[in-house]
Amino acid sequence: MTEVLRLGILSTANIAHGFAEGLADARGVRIDAVASRNAEAAGAFAARHGIARSHARYEDLLADPAIDAIYNPLPNSLHAAWTEAALKAGKHVLCEKPLTLTRAEAEPLFALARESGLVLLEAFPYRYQPQTLRLRQLLAEGAIGQVRMIQAYFGFSLREGPNIRLDPALGGGALLDAGCYAVSFARLAAGAVPVSVLAQARWGDSGVDMALTGTVHYANGAVAQIGCAMDTAPQRLALVVGNQGVIETDYLNHTSVARPGCLRVRRGAGWDSVAQDEPYALANGFRCEAEHFARQVALPALQRDREDEALSLQNMATLEALLRSAREGRAVNLATA
Repeated sequence: MTEVLRLGILSTANIAHGFAEGLADARGVRIDAVASRNAEAAGAFAARHGIARSHARYEDLLADPAIDAIYNPLPNSLHAAWTEAALKAGKHVLCEKPLTLTRAEAEPLFALARESGLVLLEAFPYRYQPQTLRLRQLLAEGAIGQVRMIQAYFGFSLREGPNIRLDPALGGGALLDAGCYAVSFARLAAGAVPVSVLAQARWGDSGVDMALTGTVHYANGAVAQIGCAMDTAPQRLALVVGNQGVIETDYLNHTSVARPGCLRVRRGAGWDSVAQDEPYALANGFRCEAEHFARQVALPALQRDREDEALSLQNMATLEALLRSAREGRAVNLATA
């Protein structure tokens, strides 16, 4: 690999535009190619974002010898197949969330990456930007003591017209699109493996979950309430409650002057404790996750951080269990799911 990780984008999906814009000033990683099933669309995307090459077939991007890694923003149902194809082509992969639709799909992909000496990373921008890094530092320092309860919510309203989020064949639904963030955040805050879930959903006409709420229990006794929806006013909020304080955050993907975000800590177990804003740098989450990805690629295989893989596998298992619980109307134990 060259000093700079040379990245190719697999499709011109809407999110790929934001990703390309976020990487404009990234360090150690550069977008060198883009592919679409339509040559004109690929060329227009490349021209708009100053990308050197475009390909009219996904397969041509995977075969491009001047590309080290692939960013996969395809619909959810296509993540597993094209991530596998990219890994088999010898490319590192940064794949949009959710990585797959089930844990059983995700496990062989990570195994293939390890066997091939490649990095596979699930794209959760919020996890790598300073707001979340500071939150994790606060938890590690014991700023609120032992985490007991978590609330994490993420909702929005779909625009009018056809939408892949409403198509069950494409892995649509509120949980896989937005709720995966709430589940990921809760696991990060809990600091322990999820063990059981109980959920309810409101189903749309197409059969996908338009809204879902659930409870997740963790091995250390922490409990999380998560909620997501595709027909509400936009909201992305979380509370982390410990035995010695409370943290409030909106765990954003991107923070900026226009939308700086919230990270507020109330230290102490008494009613008289005062909440204080915690400082952190503003940053684009796409850039942060891509730079983290590039740093992992640059490391020798044995020195790479395995936490990302473990969190992704636990996330997939939790999402799968929540959907099963909502459909079957019962609690689901992750050990036997």
